Amino acid sequence: MKSKNHFLKKLIYPILKKPLLFIAILAANFAIQSQNKTITVINSLPVNREFETVELTKKSLGLPKSAKLENFSIKEASTNLYLETQSVDNDGDGNMDVLLFQPKIGASSSKDFEIVASNSEPSKNINCYSRFVPERTDDYAWENNKVAFRTYGPVAQKMVEDNVAGGTLTSGIDAWLKRVDYPIINKWYEKATLGTGTYHKDTGEGLDNFHVGDSRGVGGIAVNVDGKYYFSKNFISWKTITTGPIRTSFILTYANWDAKGHKITESKLISLDYGSYLSRFEINIKGSKTIATGLTLHDKKGTIGTNVKEGWISHWEPIDDSEIGTGIVAPNNTLLSFDNYVTNDKDLSNLYANISIKKKKAIYYTGFGWKKGSPFQTQQEWEKYLSSFAEKINNPLSVKVKK
Repeated sequence: MKSKNHFLKKLIYPILKKPLLFIAILAANFAIQSQNKTITVINSLPVNREFETVELTKKSLGLPKSAKLENFSIKEASTNLYLETQSVDNDGDGNMDVLLFQPKIGASSSKDFEIVASNSEPSKNINCYSRFVPERTDDYAWENNKVAFRTYGPVAQKMVEDNVAGGTLTSGIDAWLKRVDYPIINKWYEKATLGTGTYHKDTGEGLDNFHVGDSRGVGGIAVNVDGKYYFSKNFISWKTITTGPIRTSFILTYANWDAKGHKITESKLISLDYGSYLSRFEINIKGSKTIATGLTLHDKKGTIGTNVKEGWISHWEPIDDSEIGTGIVAPNNTLLSFDNYVTNDKDLSNLYANISIKKKKAIYYTGFGWKKGSPFQTQQEWEKYLSSFAEKINNPLSVKVKK
């Protein structure tokens, strides 16, 4: 029988013959382990928190520029439970800029997480989705597990201007009232394109029965000059940034437009995160010191709610055999005032939030809660959500990296 030493020599000798290889393996393993980080996520509010996205960058984690965020996973330190993550290349340079995850944190407490090197494949759960829709003229549509939206492109605009049937001319935002937690955009467009059904009828998943027209819909913008509101036409270009389990985001660009002699330049960076009823709008704009973002009042049978101090406005109204709440939330001290603008002109009655522009940007969150597809059964419940949402964006979860 051969000795144990014989087997050890057979195992080690080939490596010892290549000492540089052995050193390289050790160095690589040490580099991976040294990049593992422990972070603490802190909730300063006396309420439980979930469905809020934490963004980590290489800089915040103290990682070298050569590190790849997509090669890291996140787990709870106390349970070793791995959380779903999503890495995003925000600027399109081929390198991931942020690593996203959504922790659950108890009221007034904190929790530790480990950022560990991993070779796991990206999640295939595309809960947050958006795309350009050429088969329906040229919509751009987006959704998560709660809500869906769409807006309209240049072909739809030209059809209206050329008196071609089927066009749409508006920069307002349409609400798609979904009542299921799985994606419906592709399914609804497909049945409309193939003629096998229509998304204007609810067959159990929801429907599109929300009229936009020339209104601002749910969060479209305008500029007020001397008491009159001006707004852009349809978007002229689009760029999808990301889709995934936690976030979808994209950019819409608009042709320059006129607001009574003021040349307005506008683009929108829109994102929607998992679990949220509100999309985030970051408006890049030149030519005005403020913007007005609106909620359509439709036939003026709804009820408005406003709280400038907390930073939100709301509209609750009947829709067919149900009810719907729409809302806008602005970060702290950026909602200047509101205007309940009522007119006899078709579709131009809107509840406007007047929001300040800082460094050529205005930020707000906008969305809806449909009585059939959400937990919000009354105006009071919807406005409580808006109030809570405002408090959370003004007191975000904070992150400390442990050394």
